[in-house]
Amino acid sequence: MATQRINIRTAILTWGPLLLLSLLLLLAPLLLSDFRLSMLAKFLTYAIVAVGLDLLWGYSGMLSLGQGLFFALGAYAMGMYLKLEASGSKLPDFMVWSGLDTLPLFWEPFRSPVVAILAAVIIPAVMAGMIGFLVFRSRIQGVYFSIITQALTMIVGLLFVGQQPYTGGTNGITNLSTIFGFALADHHTKVGLYLITVVVLALVYLTGRWIIGSRLGRLLVAMRDDENRVRFLGYNPVLLKTLVFALAGGMAGIAGALFIAQVGIISPSAMGVVLSIEMVVWVALGGRATLIGPIVGAILVNWAKSSLSEGFPNIWQYFLGALFVGVVLLFPDGLAGIVRQVGQSWRARSGARESVALPEPHPS
Repeated sequence: MATQRINIRTAILTWGPLLLLSLLLLLAPLLLSDFRLSMLAKFLTYAIVAVGLDLLWGYSGMLSLGQGLFFALGAYAMGMYLKLEASGSKLPDFMVWSGLDTLPLFWEPFRSPVVAILAAVIIPAVMAGMIGFLVFRSRIQGVYFSIITQALTMIVGLLFVGQQPYTGGTNGITNLSTIFGFALADHHTKVGLYLITVVVLALVYLTGRWIIGSRLGRLLVAMRDDENRVRFLGYNPVLLKTLVFALAGGMAGIAGALFIAQVGIISPSAMGVVLSIEMVVWVALGGRATLIGPIVGAILVNWAKSSLSEGFPNIWQYFLGALFVGVVLLFPDGLAGIVRQVGQSWRARSGARESVALPEPHPS
């Protein structure tokens, strides 16, 4: 009986927060206005990125400061389809302003939504895999890996700004009106996109749980703790790192594709260093190596950012900075660490009560 109670408590602590969060997210369309619902959907796309970054940083020990790049690439891939759909038979407006009279050849495949969706995942994943293989093969790790990813993000961002006729330049891709023939401003479209985002987030989270529970997950944790030990056991850390980096890039790409459908705009600013650093903050505050923590962290941090900027438009950055510093100093394991400590205290107290309640054995 005692073992059964322990199993029930473990299941509640493991799946309870996830089920509660899922229920709240599914009820959100009934409780929020279209504006707030779109805002929450945007936060959920950030949460998808945070899960991938947690696999990369929390479980594998590789801190990437360039996830904004893969996020923006996915958004641009989907944005190209949405822009062509909004333009109809005409050229996109920024191409006309730049003097083009025909659609560039590499834009043609993006008339298909299937191509755009696949490209939003495959292009970031392949790019991350290629970069990762070159970097990891050279035994580059730690802060040097972080610097390389940050520099790469800045370089590609500048490239997109300079290619005004093909990317929209500084303004990016804007003035999107429909998706698959449905108006983006319509209430039912907003609800549908929100629910799709919730489903994708759930699938990404479950994929992460499956990976962590598999041999691959154990190898990632072992590699994080001692890479040489994994190498001496006969595994190739280069391939393991490349695989998880590509996976995190693909997750960021699909998040970007969902983001532009919710927001209706993407610009090179998404490739900036600021957004990539904010992604790291979401994971750190939520709790590394927990998967659920980064999801909660992404939602709460961006909700606080939005609420503080509305309530205190002149000084909201100070409140947000104090929140970050306070959580990091007082709770270094993040919000998930607080929940874990509470759960451990509850289990310890319950175990103590059960031990007191057990009858003493009769003497034989």
